[in-house]
Amino acid sequence: MKFKGTKKYVSTEDLSMAVNASVTLERPLLIKGEPGTGKTLLAIEVAESLGKRLIEWHIKSTTKATQGLYEYDAVTRLRDSQLGDERVKDINNYINKGKLWEAFEADEQVVLLIDEIDKADIEFPNDLLQELDRMEFYCYETDQTIKAKHRPIIIITSNNEKELPDAFLRRCFFHFIQFPDRETMEKIVAVHYPKIKKKLVKDALDVFFDVRKIPGLKKKPSTSELVDWLKLLLSDDIPDEILKNADSSKAIPPLYGALLKNEQDVQLLERLAFMTRREANN
Repeated sequence: MKFKGTKKYVSTEDLSMAVNASVTLERPLLIKGEPGTGKTLLAIEVAESLGKRLIEWHIKSTTKATQGLYEYDAVTRLRDSQLGDERVKDINNYINKGKLWEAFEADEQVVLLIDEIDKADIEFPNDLLQELDRMEFYCYETDQTIKAKHRPIIIITSNNEKELPDAFLRRCFFHFIQFPDRETMEKIVAVHYPKIKKKLVKDALDVFFDVRKIPGLKKKPSTSELVDWLKLLLSDDIPDEILKNADSSKAIPPLYGALLKNEQDVQLLERLAFMTRREANN
């Protein structure tokens, strides 16, 4: 079965090809792109499309690679031994299995999402090289080798916050999600709001893409923020003429809080509006 997108996820031909190529090559798929372009959602929809269970490992700045394998809870075992608990006789009671262990021991092939890998320490990707290559790792505490029953479909996302090691990149199939063009964005909107008026979509996209073009924005609005903004426009029943006459260089869009996420960008649009009004009055 090939991935072609789903009813809830619009996949471009290049993205579908990348997913299917990584499955065929049995290599992790490394997905990069702007925040809000659907990288995490891709793994969810790939799992649903292929009828496979999804295991999610969301990476934080403090996450260590070993946590994906397992963690040995020596402190609890010591406490239990002092209390005379019978559980201390079996060390397996104090082995907390990680997401890789869970994926490796699954009785069927699963989709494993390693989300935002660039948040972790620079050594994090290198520490996973052998496990992702050989599909096995050794647990010292139980003296056993954990081998994957079925090679999982691995999707790794990155927001490009830091460069990933070359050795890690060589083992991945890479795809960069380009920001959707207008035609693709219309399809995405249709997935979320199938009954929305075409005129509202046209006017909203005009404003949205104009805002993205403004030089100096600290954070350009993303796909997910457009979807949120449209939801607010629909719920507040914004008059058509407000959007139709909107000019991002002259005024701040209505309900701008869904599009702009920091005070610098709001102040930038306010300055543009002030300068335009002053020029109009002179």
